[in-house]
Amino acid sequence: MEDKQSYSDAHLKDVRRSPLGAFDVEAELKKLPAKPGVYLMHDARDEIIYVGKAVNLKNRVRQYFQSSRDKTAKIRQMVSRIARFEYIITDSELEALVLECNLIKEHRPRYNTMLKDDKTYPYIKATVYEDFPRLLFSRELKKDKSRYFGPYSSAGAVKDTLELMHKLYQIRTCSRNLPRDIGKERPCLNYHIRQCAAPCQGYISKEEYGKNFQKALDFLSGSYGPLIGELENRMLEASDAMEFEKAIEYRELLSSVKQVAQKQKITSSGMEDRDIIAMAKEQEDAVVQVFFVREGKLIGRDHFHVRTAMAENDSQILTSFVKQFYAGTPFIPRELLLQTPLEEEEVIAQWLTAKRGQKVHLTSPKKGEKERLVELAARNARMVLDQDREKIKREELRTIGAMNQIGDWIGIRGIRRIEAYDISNISGFESVGSMVVYEDGKPKRSDYRKFRIRSVQGPNDYASMEEVLTRRFTHGMEEEERLRSQGVDAAFGSFTHFPDLIMMDGGRGQVNIALGVLERLGLSIPVCGMVKDDNHRTRGLYYQNVEIPIDRHSEGFRLITRIQDEAHRFAIEYHRSLRSKAQVHSILDEIPGIGPVRRKSLMRHFKSQEAIRDAGLEELAAAPGMNQGAARQVYEFFHGKKE
Repeated sequence: MEDKQSYSDAHLKDVRRSPLGAFDVEAELKKLPAKPGVYLMHDARDEIIYVGKAVNLKNRVRQYFQSSRDKTAKIRQMVSRIARFEYIITDSELEALVLECNLIKEHRPRYNTMLKDDKTYPYIKATVYEDFPRLLFSRELKKDKSRYFGPYSSAGAVKDTLELMHKLYQIRTCSRNLPRDIGKERPCLNYHIRQCAAPCQGYISKEEYGKNFQKALDFLSGSYGPLIGELENRMLEASDAMEFEKAIEYRELLSSVKQVAQKQKITSSGMEDRDIIAMAKEQEDAVVQVFFVREGKLIGRDHFHVRTAMAENDSQILTSFVKQFYAGTPFIPRELLLQTPLEEEEVIAQWLTAKRGQKVHLTSPKKGEKERLVELAARNARMVLDQDREKIKREELRTIGAMNQIGDWIGIRGIRRIEAYDISNISGFESVGSMVVYEDGKPKRSDYRKFRIRSVQGPNDYASMEEVLTRRFTHGMEEEERLRSQGVDAAFGSFTHFPDLIMMDGGRGQVNIALGVLERLGLSIPVCGMVKDDNHRTRGLYYQNVEIPIDRHSEGFRLITRIQDEAHRFAIEYHRSLRSKAQVHSILDEIPGIGPVRRKSLMRHFKSQEAIRDAGLEELAAAPGMNQGAARQVYEFFHGKKE
């Protein structure tokens, strides 16, 4: 079964929703089907605040709205904010679980137990199907002809290992098609620093290269002894021959090999793949510790901070963690050792088995070696939680606390999403606009947008900003209407997430431009300006025709500064990229007889306009796609006619 599904998926039998203003909770509760599916709770702003799954939607959703003393304070708080709900019917509880995982990851509802860390683990990819195979860094484990090693606990560990493999076995890193392209281009720098045997030049046979590559695979599989012995012998031989530089080189390689080898600790006599998962919690903070065991070796460990939301016990927290973590992890081990049994354990085991393609076992050991490993993970989780408690509090003060502080200054509660805008140009040349987004005090870069100004000529920041805002919100409204007409929730659009607050890089003028655009479009979104002093430093917020002073030593002020700097940086980077493209295009485009194909080929070969300009006539003629006549045209364009 695929682990990604959408509203258009054939497995989803029905999607039920009603407009926010016309929603009658009691009437909609009566329409709930007694079937498996996923339900989504919306607040008054139509934001998704909770996603859950149910074997029986009718029974599960009704429970939220029934009066009961058994409800916790957190659940009562969440229910008080529900303005409407919708649901999606699936064929089975397993399909509901898959969809629930995807929707939680997409919307990150505030009342779901959320995995704060969004990590993907790196692998080493061996392209064994190639005539001259490579070792590559990869964050995806695909079902292709390659062989994968990992996952590793950090990108640094992968890069260190790859660097060692290139030094030891001179494995190529280029993407050239070999043997087809042998001899077509010069060897790269790696050949000259003895980190590649240059198969691109035919300096090493396919058979010899294959032997070296197999040694690298043996090393990655955990066979360190033969290599360590070989390096020790080479070091002693070089020392006896008084070749001390070589001896030092072998000594450093030997040290690197031992360092990599020491990271692989044997944890059991078997060759199993397993993850060991335990947690520690305190109030609404929790840390989950995971030990990664691959082929019987502990290859790494990592911890994850979890926002517990409505979870009341360890089982609920670990259940939410397992669903979210393995929804985004390509490798599923054969066994999970868990501190406590999961809720929905049977359906989760079915889901993981489907993802792995082999049986996955969920175990909560009570004695023996496995129980000791789980206890070790739990102690590590407790240690991290104790160490990071103050760090977590500082981070929350820096992010969510800063958002609340800004809201207090201007009298708005519950600000979660801020959008900020900036314009960049040089004397009106290639004016561009930037939109940056901060959610819960952190940048949400996936929602950043950039705009190339179309309707404004010359340096007119007000008119440019008016165009940017008009395009942004018109696009959002049109996308929302289109999605709703297709029966799809508007929350799935890329432009339909409107902000709780718009921050303009300026005072009254910029604010009035934004308010004018919103009024024309019939939107009601608060707008405030970030007012600067004569030294271009933020001194206050302009809101509702009043300049509000702010404490320059506060976290709110620091967040405003970060937002302002980020909007400015994003606009400048986009503007710089357009200027660079325009300059390259305008110069090369003027060379007579050099068309788009040759221009692209020259840039691909020489990498820059300066390199093309500095190249000699013979170098130009030797470039792919060029001949003597075309090379002369390029050379004479930059240097004049050659006498």
